[in-house]
Amino acid sequence: MKQPKIILLAGLALFAASCGDETSNTPKSTDTVVTAPAPAAAAITLSDVPASPDFPGAAVSVGAVKATAQGTDSVKVSFAFNVKNYELKSQTSDAGGKMCNNSAQGQHIHFVLDNTPYVALYEPKHEVTLAVNTEHYLIAFLSRSYHESIKSEGAAVVYHFKIDEKGKLVKLDDPTTPMVFYSRPKGDYLGKDIENILLDFYTWKAPLGADYKVKADVKNETTGANASFTLNEWKPKFINGLGEGKCSVTITLLDKDGQPVAGPNTTMVRNFNTAAQEPLK
Repeated sequence: MKQPKIILLAGLALFAASCGDETSNTPKSTDTVVTAPAPAAAAITLSDVPASPDFPGAAVSVGAVKATAQGTDSVKVSFAFNVKNYELKSQTSDAGGKMCNNSAQGQHIHFVLDNTPYVALYEPKHEVTLAVNTEHYLIAFLSRSYHESIKSEGAAVVYHFKIDEKGKLVKLDDPTTPMVFYSRPKGDYLGKDIENILLDFYTWKAPLGADYKVKADVKNETTGANASFTLNEWKPKFINGLGEGKCSVTITLLDKDGQPVAGPNTTMVRNFNTAAQEPLK
């Protein structure tokens, strides 16, 4: 019955000794630093975009195209588009509840030249300056105010052309090979816009399903989070869980065997930034 008291007294003595160390002149070891583990990055996922309004009969086509020499090495090309059954600059009816990035300027045309980042056209016209002796692929398609493309027949047009060595614009045959054109994500995303980031693209002569698929590789270069998705339906998706940082999406058109399709406009990478608040880092 005496032994527990002995242990208790010994423990108190050790406790007192350890407290005494706090005022001693003995140098403390700084070799070990205890830190809390960094939180794991959230998983990147895709979710369905809620059904969007349809626009029966909405159509866009290339109207007048004019090339004007700019010296001897380049040409200014002016495009005019015909738009039917679609109101540019109008807000899409469900924009307020879509919970994703939306253009305050309303519905527009996505002008994608050679798979470079699109230019949003709120008027059906645009000008570009191109070098002589070059070949180009243009796709123009109608977009809702929140940048989701209209995917019905007639809502897009592909225009294949070249600027010859004399600076003359030559219309080439419409391409018949399968292609995919990048649309979204694009630019900078701030605040709530980073929660649902629209993933959208436009296929050409490549119906998704048994014969073709699109692979989307999504990365946050800042956090190291990444994910890969293979899509067999041509539908927009929301990217969720991407977080803040410098990000990228790579889209690649795949054949029925899951191999990358050869040819022009079959793969493209785009960089963009996300932040909960200003400034973007």
